[in-house]
Amino acid sequence: MSLTRAAPAWNSSLGKGAVRDFRPNGQEFAPSGKIGDTELTADPAAFRSTRASQSMTTIAIVGAGFSGTLLALHLLRRCPPPTRLVLIERNSQFGRGLAYGTGNASHILNVPAGRMSAFHDRPNDFLDWLRTSGQPADAGAFVPRQTFGAYVRALLNDEIKRSGRDRLELVRGQVLGIDRSSRPLVLALDRDRSVRADFAVLASGNFPPETAPVANASFYDSSFYRPDPWAANALTELGPTDPVLLIGTGLTTMDAVISLLDQGHIGPIHALSRRGLLPRRHASVPRPPPEHAPFPTSPTELTRFLRRETARAIAQGSGWQPIVDELRPFTVDVWQSMSLPDRRRFLRHLRPWWDVHRHRMAGSVADRIDAAMTSGQLRISVGRVRDYEVRDGMVDVLYRPRGRDTLDTIRVVRVVNCSGPGADYERIQEPLIKSLLSEGVVRPDPLKLGLDVTANCALLDRSGAISRRLFAVGPVTKGAFWEMTAVPDIRRQTELVAEYLAGLVRSAAPAAPPATESHPGEQRG
Repeated sequence: MSLTRAAPAWNSSLGKGAVRDFRPNGQEFAPSGKIGDTELTADPAAFRSTRASQSMTTIAIVGAGFSGTLLALHLLRRCPPPTRLVLIERNSQFGRGLAYGTGNASHILNVPAGRMSAFHDRPNDFLDWLRTSGQPADAGAFVPRQTFGAYVRALLNDEIKRSGRDRLELVRGQVLGIDRSSRPLVLALDRDRSVRADFAVLASGNFPPETAPVANASFYDSSFYRPDPWAANALTELGPTDPVLLIGTGLTTMDAVISLLDQGHIGPIHALSRRGLLPRRHASVPRPPPEHAPFPTSPTELTRFLRRETARAIAQGSGWQPIVDELRPFTVDVWQSMSLPDRRRFLRHLRPWWDVHRHRMAGSVADRIDAAMTSGQLRISVGRVRDYEVRDGMVDVLYRPRGRDTLDTIRVVRVVNCSGPGADYERIQEPLIKSLLSEGVVRPDPLKLGLDVTANCALLDRSGAISRRLFAVGPVTKGAFWEMTAVPDIRRQTELVAEYLAGLVRSAAPAAPPATESHPGEQRG
């Protein structure tokens, strides 16, 4: 790996020694002393020679949130010992990602703890970790997301101790581009650094929501607007009585409402979406007797099937929840069996209804949301934003209510975009994504849900050719697999991709890097 002369950054959440920096000529740093004007002080154990890595196959994973970290864990379990992993993360915390990096204990998982193991063959792993950590381990409980984030980070820490840093290396930085003109690949990082790898996997997670087109687009640059609901300043500098508008009514909006309530907000909280649908509540209902009718694969027939099965379940003293849950193991199969026009119809007409029934709220969260709505503090509006007008230190949000041609106004001091992750990759401003798209290395999927991949998660280029060295996991693959946001889905995908990559590693000889490193753009001999 080629890195600048700057002293190593030890402020990773994994502690001292988790990140290694090397001189551009491939020699290791001295434990202390100077290079140029830079004073170096470091843990000597963190700086080992790179010679050992020259005989290893290297897999670089771009993104160390849940998807990337879980893939790394599964790769280490499946790849032969001469395989080296480089896990690259631009943020300060490895292993957590946005969803599980929240500091609010009121942000609760929307999947019971008993289904949150990181390993398919160890279904009680999360529950066992809770017990050993001295925490309640109820399989049906909904625990704080930050607790699950601590579990994933603990798995990563344990794997580093078990495998050693010669096999798993953590690098904090942002990948700006990938040079495929040589073998191995060269990943260009910020601060004029680079990482060489035989394979690279994009595990970028979710991106901030996309903005709606409005007449006054300059509003999005104003201090009244927050484009990212997970940014540290999304809900700061608000008076306790200030009216706030949250764009969207999904789970992200519910998290924002809980955060506002937790910080003592007593002012109006408006939430606006096209249909005004809120996530449904998790409920413990008896499971109806099994029915073995096949799942339809057209949107119309699937809707009829779910309605029919729900009516049957209710008549038998159950509810709709088990019917949706029974479909979960077959969701990818149903999605991939649909024609492209049927997938478009599903997204246009059925997706909002599927989302609120599939991605449900824990009971404790639903209780607080219900109370806020009953008191009148949380107000749900149905329609589309048409424009924003700033007047007298506040914002008039002009929106067209569903089914009407006239405009209504919501007057607030803050607008927070909670409309869900941005998925149109042609609009995403991430440097690596822009670089890969502009060079034709990748292409968006036809539905603009992510990037186009094969069944084995190999990325497709602009012409549809299948890469043998570039892959993707997690939400970026949603177009091919649809359900790729929840832990059980990502767990299964990363296991399959790890097995596939391990097969490639076993069948391919590693590439020997040249004697000296060079940065992308420099001429090579």
